Formats: sequence, structure tokens, C-alpha cells
Amino acid sequence: MSEITEPFEVWPPVCEPPQGWGTPKPRRLWLHIGLFLATVLTTMAAGAFQSGVNLLTDPWQIYRGIPFAASMLAILGTHEMSHFLTSRRHGLDVTLPFFLPGPPFPPPLPGTFGALIRIRSPILDKLTLVDVGCSGPLAGILVAVPVLVIGLLLSPVKAMPAGADQGIQLGEPLLFKLICWLTLGPLGPDDQVIMDPVAFAGWLGLLITALNLLPVGQLDGGHVMYALFPRWHRLISITFIVLLVVFGVLTWQGWLLWAVLLSVMGVRHPAPYCDWIPLDRRRKVLGIITIAVFVLTFTPMPFNLS
Repeated sequence: MSEITEPFEVWPPVCEPPQGWGTPKPRRLWLHIGLFLATVLTTMAAGAFQSGVNLLTDPWQIYRGIPFAASMLAILGTHEMSHFLTSRRHGLDVTLPFFLPGPPFPPPLPGTFGALIRIRSPILDKLTLVDVGCSGPLAGILVAVPVLVIGLLLSPVKAMPAGADQGIQLGEPLLFKLICWLTLGPLGPDDQVIMDPVAFAGWLGLLITALNLLPVGQLDGGHVMYALFPRWHRLISITFIVLLVVFGVLTWQGWLLWAVLLSVMGVRHPAPYCDWIPLDRRRKVLGIITIAVFVLTFTPMPFNLS
């Protein structure tokens, strides 16, 4: 008499990485250090310009840009190092952060195009995808919020009569409105916050978080969306690019450039090496929290020249 047995199932599922996976390649430390030092210089210059310094006639006053530079680099560095450390914890081969210097003039240019890392080994499963995708934005926002609070406390509030020249007005995502209300209290209809450079760095931190969490392609938000909704990822990416085009026509033309860039980068997302491994409850909750952060930091009109 034969005995019928149920097939043995291994739990949690085991994912065997490909040969050579995760082996670190040589790092060009000189390049990372050089780009970082250049970004320190350009962000200091940007902060000095925002503080009213004319570096062409008084270059030694560049030190006045240190508060902005330190705030900006703390947000960017925390974001990218969180990606790096999480990737290494999962055994991925990943580069150190590349800081990208940018033009510091005219204000309010921040002197940087941000920072990035490059993951050089395949993602094994959706659990890793969520951890890597969420780590940077969530860590960055934890630094951007206190920077914004400190900056708002340093920012004067002035009554600006209707029709006065107001220059560039910054958009107000939901999280910014909440922090502004908790920090400065209710403001009158004619009250304007004259943003201190540190406050501007904190506001940029919210914008950087929202840009990274756009649910398109292989951005951080695209990673999270693929892990949560793999079958719907491509449709979500295309839908959001269309929304950016709409926002570009109706609110801020810069969204048109973003729509073009994201279209060129592509809306598809490669499947993890072991795509069949499901997400656990903790990763699902982490993904939902990350989507909520995107909703709180995104604004259809980041800049308004009035």
C-alpha cells in the first residue's frame, strides 16, 4: 500500500542569487570625493547669493552660505546613504553617492542637481525592492522636516499688500502647510513668509522627496509601485506622465520637462530575479507609508513667478 504525501513547501521562500551576484566592484573614491567637494562649494555659493551676498565683488563672504549648504547636503546625504546602507545590508553591489554640483546663480538655484547611487547587481526579490526604494525618501524626509522647522523659525513674516511685487512664490504641499501652521501659527491673508535659506533647504527636501517618489519607471516611487502592484505598474507610470503633462500646461511648465525625461527613461520596470517571492505585511505597510509621504510632499505648482 502506497502512502500519499503532500509536497514539502519551504517557508520563507529561498531565493538563490546568480553566480557572482553582489560582488563589490572597485570604487573610484577620488571621483566621489571630488564631486562632493564641488557640491559643497556650489551650495555654499548658492546660500550666499540667497543671503544677499555678491560673490563677484566680495567672494570671501561665501561662508554665509554654510547654513544652506550644510542643510542641503545633510538632506541629500542622508537620502543617498540610506539607499547605500540598505543596499549593502541586502548584499547588493552599489556605488557610493555621486553628488552633482549645479549652478548657484541666480537665486533661488540651489547649486546642486541632487545626488544618486548606482546599483550594479540585480534586485533579488520584491522585499529588497521595497526596502531599497523606501529607505532613501523616508530617511531624507526625517532630516528635511526638522531643517524646515528650524528654517521657518528663522524666517520673518511680513504683511504684503495685494498687488505688491512678491517675486517667486513657493508651492505649499500638505506637509509644508502643516509644519508652517504648527511652527508659525495661523497667518493672515496678506502675511508672507520671507524664507530663510535654511527654510528653503528644508522646502527643497520636501520637493526632492516628492520627485524621487513619482510612481514612474525605476524611480524610488516606481520601485515601490512595482513591488505593491506589479501588474499595474506600467499603467500607473503612463497615467502619471499624462498627469505631469496636464500639470505642465495648467500649473508649472517644468512638469513638461519632467514628463519628457521620464518618458525617455522608460516606464517599464525589470522584474526582480526571484519575482515569485511575495511581500510580507511589514513591507506592504512600509510601501503604503511611502505612498502617503508622496501625497504629503507633492505639489502641482512648485514655483509661481508673480
